[in-house]
Amino acid sequence: MKNLLPLFLFLCTLNLISQEDAWVFLNDKENVSEALASPITILTQKAIDRKEMHNVAIDERDVPVNEHYISQIKSQDGITVLAKSKWMNCLHVRGSQAAIESLADLSFVSSIDFADNSLNTNSSTFQFIKEDPVAEQTRAEFTYGSTENQVTMLNVQALHQQDYTGEGMTIAVMDSGFPGVDQIGGFARLRNAGKLLNGYDFVDREENEFLFRGNNHGTKVLSDIVGFITDQFVGTAPDAAVYCFRTEDTANENPVEESYWVEAAERADSLGVDVINTSLGYRTFDNPAYDYTYEDMDGETAFISRGATLAFEKGMLVVTSSGNSGSDRISAPADARGSFTVGAVDSNGNYASFSSIGPTSDGRVKPDVMAKGQGSAVIDENNIIRTNNGTSFSSPIMAGAVASFWQANRERTNEAVIQVIRENSSIFNNPNPRFGYGIPDFEAALPQILNTTDYAFAKAYQVYPNPTSQDATLVLPENVENAEIFIYDLLGKQVKNYKTTKKISTLPTSQLKSGVYILQIKSNKSLFTQKLIKS
Repeated sequence: MKNLLPLFLFLCTLNLISQEDAWVFLNDKENVSEALASPITILTQKAIDRKEMHNVAIDERDVPVNEHYISQIKSQDGITVLAKSKWMNCLHVRGSQAAIESLADLSFVSSIDFADNSLNTNSSTFQFIKEDPVAEQTRAEFTYGSTENQVTMLNVQALHQQDYTGEGMTIAVMDSGFPGVDQIGGFARLRNAGKLLNGYDFVDREENEFLFRGNNHGTKVLSDIVGFITDQFVGTAPDAAVYCFRTEDTANENPVEESYWVEAAERADSLGVDVINTSLGYRTFDNPAYDYTYEDMDGETAFISRGATLAFEKGMLVVTSSGNSGSDRISAPADARGSFTVGAVDSNGNYASFSSIGPTSDGRVKPDVMAKGQGSAVIDENNIIRTNNGTSFSSPIMAGAVASFWQANRERTNEAVIQVIRENSSIFNNPNPRFGYGIPDFEAALPQILNTTDYAFAKAYQVYPNPTSQDATLVLPENVENAEIFIYDLLGKQVKNYKTTKKISTLPTSQLKSGVYILQIKSNKSLFTQKLIKS
């Protein structure tokens, strides 16, 4: 028996390898006119409202795949259907090469694209749409504890201080598992607010049974967005609502995970999700024949990258980790035209050596921006605060920041939001393959996400000198008669408050200790916030 065991294992391995993965593209869909005439039959009202607000078309891509076609393909000998995509009107199938090739004889099949590119004799008929992403309330007072550095590095605390904490925003997280999220204290704020929404396990096709068990990567990722432990830990969007989707199978590395991801993105869109976080990346697989090369990192080759751009076209903002391969370059979907790709820095804002670099193979700037990914604070499944390394964590830190930022003006499109963030990043005028456009400053970007008139009005305020070692001078706009001035430290504690009726007045900054403060000026016309540095 011992001698037969190696042969048995070899035959099992051979049989596994002989099974191929492929995407089968279909010719058409059924009842398209009826569905588009009554979109509530295929989308939630929240999704419809978001699309209307951002002028995103509801089109044939939103109509589900023809179930009759799915049934016919499932009935073919030797074929297993593993996933489907309505956006690309295709099915992900597994079977022998011959069995898959025989599907071309079905009248409703338009083309077949094998994951092993050497088996493709004709290019797919998938039509890729090339659209480059363009280039008074009660204040939330948080003590950030372990997350202070990763929050203040991006000046997200300035968003929180104006109650932009992700309230009203919905985020979908695609990952490998979320153990503890349904029980531990670090997510009690989320659960108690009714904001842990229904998730789905696309790997095992279960609603929630396996979602909150297994691999803890998703738990730690999610904590950087909505985790909250009083005075110890605050995610960048602590009041956002979230969907948890399991699309990553940690037992295997196979292109079907790309299809799971696209299917999850389609569901997220139908549910009205605003932001997607993806701390996943694909370049190599268990079967080397499926591997992507750097030349494939052009935003148009990898199935998941095409899906990410379609998600962007549908109005969502897709935040993606760049990968942890350092100089070996980015992975998919970080190369997607529709991905807002995030690299990693350390606590001092220096490049983390593992952070995958760009550009894409067709020369586009990637990563887009950077956030803390070396020594990032996370909450694990046992409710313990730890530090972890990886762009897996710089991505959710950024995703939560983006959601809180977008909350300030929901009418701005995903394209506009991304461009404002880029323009307010540290090296916007001189991007490079390691840093992209640099580390964003969400405080500086905030006035620009507001209405144009509000932004112009805010620019009329002047505070100088800044930095200052003595008192500073405040100049109010011509049509502002009086204002109330607040000065906060970086933990959100108010240190000064006074009123002025003078067009030019003195800010009592000489009394402050050296450091960085947040200056907030309220008038009957606007709310103006900026960073104040006491040297």
